Amino acid sequence: MSTFKVCITRKIPETAAQLLLVRGYIVDMPAEESELTHEQLKNRVTGVDALIPLLSDSIDREVMDNAPRLKIIANYAVGFNNIDIEYARTKNIMVTNTPEVLTDATADLTWALLLGVARRLVEGDRLCREGRFSGWGPLLLLGGDVAGKTLGIIGAGRIGQAVGYRARGFRMNILYSDPQVRLQFEKDCTARKVSTEELLTQSDYITFHCPLNEQTRHLINAQNVYSIKKGAYLINTARGSLIEEQALVKALQQGHLSGAGLDVYEFEPRITDALLELSNVVLLPHIGSATLKTRSDMARIAAQNVINFLEKGQALTPVY
Repeated sequence: MSTFKVCITRKIPETAAQLLLVRGYIVDMPAEESELTHEQLKNRVTGVDALIPLLSDSIDREVMDNAPRLKIIANYAVGFNNIDIEYARTKNIMVTNTPEVLTDATADLTWALLLGVARRLVEGDRLCREGRFSGWGPLLLLGGDVAGKTLGIIGAGRIGQAVGYRARGFRMNILYSDPQVRLQFEKDCTARKVSTEELLTQSDYITFHCPLNEQTRHLINAQNVYSIKKGAYLINTARGSLIEEQALVKALQQGHLSGAGLDVYEFEPRITDALLELSNVVLLPHIGSATLKTRSDMARIAAQNVINFLEKGQALTPVY
């Protein structure tokens, strides 16, 4: 049995705490859903051996310097751009994530957004609830076709490929841009690797699944948004800052883009006001991995990373 101390920054499924407690760990997890401020976080990590943060928690130098015993940061997410990885490395702090378990959930939600914005589902739902449906009409809520169209996938890792495999049922032409050549994906889905620039000009639907870094921040911006094929739809379930929202808003307002489906935002949790006013945008509150099984599996992996590293010196899913 161990007396390692672990701080979990937000209330997450009990799976994590149960795994840790049964091994004698001291677990500090809030009883409520509220998010810690940066100052609160700095105070909570003093004296902890392990930290399980969320993507919304900024784990910077100040946080790490306030935790002299910290040995591992087990991020409760696939992404880890909330953590100063290089500084963690200099302090010999292990960093892990929760890959693979949320692939299907996020790919499914990507398709929910794609179909939702193309077929104007939210607008239709609102029309019915407000009592404005007066019967079938030949011009009522005309949307975009999906079957046989071209899907552009920016970032063909696990989630991007899962989105592409689902597109086969819609007989879509698939383009992808990625640093790597994905030969099996190309074979299975008749997908073709192209530059991001070509993908933007050729795709009817563009979906983002790449990491956020200095090279991908504002991948879509005021300079290139009008190079996107006129009438295309953008779907983002990856990271909000991949898209410069003001540029997106203008392209939507001016009719250059037909619509957008967003689960993440540039200034999250704040959503650009103009997006809230656009009827051709479907907005979700960052729920890409929000299934019971997926969130529980994420908790299990984060806790198991902590246990394996503290007790055996080997993490299950290290990010470096």
